Amino acid sequence: MVSPIDKMEHQEFGPPWLIPMIKADYFITCKFHGDANKSECNLYCLDCCGNSLCSYCLGHHKDHRVVQIRRSSYHNVVRVNEIQRFLDISCVQTYIINSAKIVFLNERPQPRPGKGVTNHCEICGRSLVDAFRFCSLGCKLNGMKRGDRELSFTQKMRHGHAYDLDEPVTPKKGKRSNFYNQFIENPMFNFNINYGRNGNSDMSCSSISGDEATNMSPGTPPIFNHRNSSRRKGIPRRAPF
Repeated sequence: MVSPIDKMEHQEFGPPWLIPMIKADYFITCKFHGDANKSECNLYCLDCCGNSLCSYCLGHHKDHRVVQIRRSSYHNVVRVNEIQRFLDISCVQTYIINSAKIVFLNERPQPRPGKGVTNHCEICGRSLVDAFRFCSLGCKLNGMKRGDRELSFTQKMRHGHAYDLDEPVTPKKGKRSNFYNQFIENPMFNFNINYGRNGNSDMSCSSISGDEATNMSPGTPPIFNHRNSSRRKGIPRRAPF
């Protein structure tokens, strides 16, 4: 467990559970459930701020905030949709691994910078693809310790709720036409279609009132006389002998 003095020190650079979560040891055998199958510690409780947990330890952390730590290339990562509910991860490079967006917990120094890469992590110098400042949560934490007042792990609030970075945006409704609004207000319309000689149609509508509203069956279409149409085909063309 983290002492109250450590919690006050950690609160200056983020939530009290952030530094213990970054420094914890993961994917080790649980000392309480070592004899059970799949007892590796890949969970962390944000409310207890203690050591890493295994799946059998969750019985003692009911109704607590627990995140799962995963591993990629021998480095600890956490999914964005899990951590961003409790932490502002802006300025940290995100990656797509196994169709899921993740962030790394600790810094990953790079011995040789990538060719043609102009953006690097401000702490460990790792190449960054996008316009981010840090490659991991630990590097952002070290950036805050240097005295950068623009950095913060506090979530931005919107309408009294934490802003979700992956929250789907509801598309704006398009403006409805006057004809649609008129149809909604008075659904009883009489559509008149006049066909001209050139085959073009002119459609107009008028409201129905009285007994006409009770008869909504469509009118009988005009009978087309096929005998008057020309059935003579053109003379077939044959290739010369």
